[in-house]
Amino acid sequence: MSHLDPYGGAEARGWDRPDQPAQLPWPDPNLDPGPWAADPHAERYATPTAQIEPVRGAADLLHDDAPTGQIERIPAGVGLDHDDAPTAQFAPVPGDEPEADDPPPGRRHRGRRRAGRPTNGQPASSPGEQPASHLDRPAGSPGKPAAPSRAGRNLPAAISVGLGLGAVVLLPLFLYTPSFLLVLAAAFGVGIWEMSRAVRRARAVVPLVPLIVGGVLTVTIGWFGGLDALLLGLLVTIAGTLVWRLGDGMANFRRDMTAATLIAVYVPFLGGFAALLASSPDDGALRILVTLVAVVLSDTGGYAAGANFGKHPMAPTISPKKSWEGFAGSVGAAALGSALLLWLLFDVAPWWGAVFGVAVSCAAVLGDLAESMIKRDLGVKDMSNLLPGHGGLMDRLDSVLFAVPTAYLLLVVLVPAVN
Repeated sequence: MSHLDPYGGAEARGWDRPDQPAQLPWPDPNLDPGPWAADPHAERYATPTAQIEPVRGAADLLHDDAPTGQIERIPAGVGLDHDDAPTAQFAPVPGDEPEADDPPPGRRHRGRRRAGRPTNGQPASSPGEQPASHLDRPAGSPGKPAAPSRAGRNLPAAISVGLGLGAVVLLPLFLYTPSFLLVLAAAFGVGIWEMSRAVRRARAVVPLVPLIVGGVLTVTIGWFGGLDALLLGLLVTIAGTLVWRLGDGMANFRRDMTAATLIAVYVPFLGGFAALLASSPDDGALRILVTLVAVVLSDTGGYAAGANFGKHPMAPTISPKKSWEGFAGSVGAAALGSALLLWLLFDVAPWWGAVFGVAVSCAAVLGDLAESMIKRDLGVKDMSNLLPGHGGLMDRLDSVLFAVPTAYLLLVVLVPAVN
């Protein structure tokens, strides 16, 4: 018996196949086996794919022929309207919309933040726009802070306060000269208080009561007793402060007494020479006037020259804003003004009046530098904020305190007085 060939058909070996194919077991008169015969000369796959339409290129494809042709197109470009977009129902995101070329006046864009409103600590302004601030408002608009001058002062406030101080000094001086003593006592009391607050930055605590009482006493006895009485008042002030401070123990005694002695010499003693000038019979008010005018001219000339021409610092480690050009302006203005004023009031030769102006101006500048050095050592900018545009009262008295002793000595020689 022949076995089956695994690589052949189901017939055994030696089986003769008939020439005609066998009939199907399920005869179907509609089935014609003819078309199923393979034609070796026919091109394969030509007939089945003939009915498929060839795909056109991207250039021939129209929007209406695409599968999404039934969706209404959205206009693009300049004529795009936000309300025609499919996402019009969603809230717009700030900053994502393109800005129109000419927005209608008085109306901001939809979804755009207002200028100047901070977002996460940053100013809300578009690229290329300057952030809105008070500096962008026109001058004189309400709510705008006054712009500081080149020297760092609020110039309108400084001028107003300066005029007020001048009136407080000059009116009692010319209306009733003895009342000027009250002005001096009040000014030096405030100055001692400001200095005592400032030295606390250096951990020095000074007895305030004996210093103020001694300062007022020094000026008063100097008015009536002259230079010797002024020196006696200084010694009494220092001695009373020493005794008062001993009652608080010896802790930090040297530091506190050093600061107290500095205040006693700096404020009531140097300032007491103004009492010596004012107490001169017949012309005391004029002596105070020429001294104050020289100081004011020195400050004004130095400010004007330094703000406009100052390029070479005079003492950069002490007062960086002072320049040699400003110093020249101070000396020149004080010399010219004093030469004219002393010639008119005291009949002093103009060159001697110019010498007086130069000396007072130099003393005023030294006093200003001394005050700046003290404030720099103490780490303060102003002695207080009592006077708007000026700082404290001591910030205005710094140049006067060095100028009045110089003026007193020069006027004793140039304009002798009988006491």
